[in-house]
Amino acid sequence: MTEPSTPAPAATSSTELVSSQGRTTIADTVVAKIAGMAAREVHGVHRLGGGAARAFGAIRERIPGSGGPNVSQGVSVEVGETQAAVDIDVVVEYGVAIADVAAGIRRNVIQSLQQMTGLQVVEVNIAVDDIHLPSDDTEDAEPVPSRVR
Repeated sequence: MTEPSTPAPAATSSTELVSSQGRTTIADTVVAKIAGMAAREVHGVHRLGGGAARAFGAIRERIPGSGGPNVSQGVSVEVGETQAAVDIDVVVEYGVAIADVAAGIRRNVIQSLQQMTGLQVVEVNIAVDDIHLPSDDTEDAEPVPSRVR
């Protein structure tokens, strides 16, 4: 019987990760990828990661054979036997309600992680590092003239 203070189990109970028949471990990278994908699904999220991480990611994406974009960029996790904590750095679109975007990210990350891994998500911390302005797209599209001839 469950005690009243115990939260209701998710679709996959975390007790299934550790049982009398064995233990299932989920790597931090798996949890970070799931959290990154779930965060990107939320309307108003432009990119994940702080300035340095985005710059490094842009360089990494241009290297042949690097495996493409890093879906866990801007995501750090701490994973225990049955629980996980997530920190996400995000760039939001101009004009969206940041509190609503953060709540959407938190809700989607928790739901995805609990459904896919069975881990209990104890916290999802979100840091809004930047805001994407419409003028940022036009500046990126214009070629920079060469300073040398």
